[in-house]
Order: sequence, then structure tokens, then C-alpha cells
Amino acid sequence: MAEQEHRSFPNETGAPLEPASANAIARRRARSRRGIAAVVIVVAIALAALLWHPWSRTSPSGTGPTTSARHGGGRRGALATIPQPVHVAAATSGDVPIVLTALGTVTPLATVTVKTQLAGTLQNVAFREGQLVKAGDVLAQIDPRPYQISLANAEGVLAKDTALLQTARLDLKRYQALLAQDSIAAQQVDTQASLVKQYEGQVQSDRASIDTYKLDLAYARITAPVSGRVGLRQVDPGNYVTPSDANGIVVITQLQPISVVFTTSEDNLPAIVSRMHAGAKLSTTAYDRNNTIPLEQGYLETIDNQIDTATGTIKLRAMFPNTGQMLFPNQFVNARLLIDTLHDAVIVPSSAVLNGANGPFVYVVKPDSTVTVRPVKVGPVDAERTSIASGLAVGERVVIDGSDRLKEGAKITVAPDAASAAHPASGASSASSAHARRHHSASGSAGAQ
Repeated sequence: MAEQEHRSFPNETGAPLEPASANAIARRRARSRRGIAAVVIVVAIALAALLWHPWSRTSPSGTGPTTSARHGGGRRGALATIPQPVHVAAATSGDVPIVLTALGTVTPLATVTVKTQLAGTLQNVAFREGQLVKAGDVLAQIDPRPYQISLANAEGVLAKDTALLQTARLDLKRYQALLAQDSIAAQQVDTQASLVKQYEGQVQSDRASIDTYKLDLAYARITAPVSGRVGLRQVDPGNYVTPSDANGIVVITQLQPISVVFTTSEDNLPAIVSRMHAGAKLSTTAYDRNNTIPLEQGYLETIDNQIDTATGTIKLRAMFPNTGQMLFPNQFVNARLLIDTLHDAVIVPSSAVLNGANGPFVYVVKPDSTVTVRPVKVGPVDAERTSIASGLAVGERVVIDGSDRLKEGAKITVAPDAASAAHPASGASSASSAHARRHHSASGSAGAQ
């Protein structure tokens, strides 16, 4: 194998260097060249970033940033000019009911605890738990035999006293005839007349005793005092019952008709009273606890005679026929009282009305496909419809969905329902609009109340 060639490099004195020293110098020079190249690249990147960044750009006059810089960069400015897809609806004219909504309690007109009015053994119960009964229906029977015996005894006493009375009256007639002939003393006649009066009083007392025992026999047959629904049986047949029993035999609650008692603010009282004085029968609808399903239709019956000073509210009672028995005693319901109807009102969907720092407003669509912020005055709210008292005309189009991406003068495009449903951002837009709708509906209901 041929001998390896060794290269020599001169040192400062011109003498050749050893091979190891030459390799070290070569490595140092390579590292130096790489460091210089890295510095040059970093400086170039910094200069490019400085020249590209919006704050380094000046307007043609040289006095300020360019238009792109003022709008947050060319990219953001371009995004701001993209038309935003929205849903719109035209303001219409129609009737809006003025409804007062309040939480109420179903209150029966009569709740009766059926008790025995005499002591005795409960022979049988003639009702089923939960049964609907009518006034006069037999509910239970107390053992009547003791009272039948007492009645028979009283009738016997009456017969005896009646016979004595008849004899006394005949004797009085004889004595009066003899007194006319001056055959007996007048004192004897007066004594006989007094005896007749005593027997008459005794007969009258006997008849009252008979009526008492007849009434006891009637009480032994317990009947329903009112029509309604019977509850759970409180005592079983065979027990000895007395009038002092606290629980009684059963409780009857009247269901048809039935009432709902609810409260409202004293501020609503003048409107209600004026309508009632005008002869109007204010319609009232009872809804379930979620305020979604109507249970029964009725009318306002009466208003309480005083305002609760602690809460500033007054109680109202509405009557319901309850033919379907959808209202149950002590049930919580939402009562909707129709006070009046606003005719020819400007109506928009409730989702179109938003709330800002200066009050409610809507986005009105202009002919050039841009939107403008329009402050409005809100009137009565009817579920998903809101009446506009001022600030909007019939026929003007307002944004009902997608308003969370808009501002004054923003460009829009009306999105079809299908495209909006498929758009990725439609969920967020719908959520925002739903939030605004809920917020405004709450404020509208508070205003109505």
C-alpha cells in the first residue's frame, strides 16, 4: 500500500506545520464562516419583518399609517369587507294581546272534612277512594238501632201523654158545664184548665223528642254535603266513631268548578279594574308549570279587597269549569290574564330585538345590502312576537339571525335556510340570537307586568 501523503501548511515564520495543527485551523475557519452566514440570515429576516409590518407603512402623505394599518392589517380589512350571511324578516302589522302572566295556585271552592254528628259503630262505607260524588250521595252508615229504640220509646210517651191530654180536655168541658149550673166551685174548673195546659206542653215536648231521634237516624246515614272528589278513607268499618274525631271519615274536595289564585303588581290594578268596570269578562288561561301547555280556559272572577304592603301585590281569583279535570287542588300553574288587545301594531320576531347600552335596537337592512342600527321602543310581547311602539315602519326588513357578527354599515347577504343550517357558524349565531331573544323576552314580560 502506498504511503499516505501528508500536506504541510506554513506557520507565521514560514515553516511548514504539522498535519494535526493544519486540521484544527481548517475547522476554526469553517465555524467562523457558518457563524457569519447565520448572522447575515437573522439580520435579513429582521429587516424584512420591519419593512413588512403595518406600523412601518405610511400613507402617501407620509403623516400616518396606511389604510391597511388603520384597520388592523390588510388581512383583517379584507375579512371585514366579506358580506355576512344573515336571516331577515319584514315588519308586519297585526293584533298583539296584552297578557299578564303570573304564578298561581289551584284552589278549590270547597274542601269539606266529613265527620259523624253522633257516636256509634261505623257499619259500612259506601264510597271508593278517589270517587267523584254528588251532594246527597250516601257515604257511610252508623249503627242506627240505638236511635231507633229511643225513637220508639219517645213515640210511646207521646201516645200516653196525648191520651191524658184528651181526658183532661173532656173533664174540663164537664166542669165548665157544671160551673154554668153553679154546681161546682170555680176553683176546680181553673185547676182542670191548668192540667190541660200541662198535658199540652208535655205532648209538645214528646213530639220534639221524636224529631230529635228522627234527626239522629238521619245523621246515622252520612251523605256528601258537596259535590266533588273523595280522598283517602280515614277510618275503617267496625270502628266506634264520635263527633270529636279530628280526622273524620273522609275529605271531599270540590273540583268543578275550581279556581286559581294568583298575584300581580299593584301597578297593573288600574288597567284590570277599568276593564272590569266596563263590563268586560277578562279571559284567563291556566298553563302548566313549564308555561307551555294550556290546561284550562276560564275568566277572572274577583279581586281581593286589599294590597299586600310587604310585596306591593294583590291577589286575584280566576274561575275555571275544569271539565277535563286538568286542574288539581294545590297545583302550581301559570295564569295568563288577557287584559286588552293592541290593534294594528308593528310586529317583528322577538329575535330581531337586541339590547344595548342605550336600550333596545334592531338591525335594519338597507337597499344597498348593508345594515344600520335603529333604536326602537318596545311594546307588548307575545311569545315569539314583539310589538314596536316607535322606531320602525311596516315593511322594513330587520335581521333575525346572525346579528352577533354585524355592526353599523356592515355588508350582508341573505342566507337561505338550507345554507344557513349547513354553515359551520350557524350554531353560534343561533345561540347568540337565542340568548338575545331570551334576554329581551324576560325584559318585555317584566315590562308588561
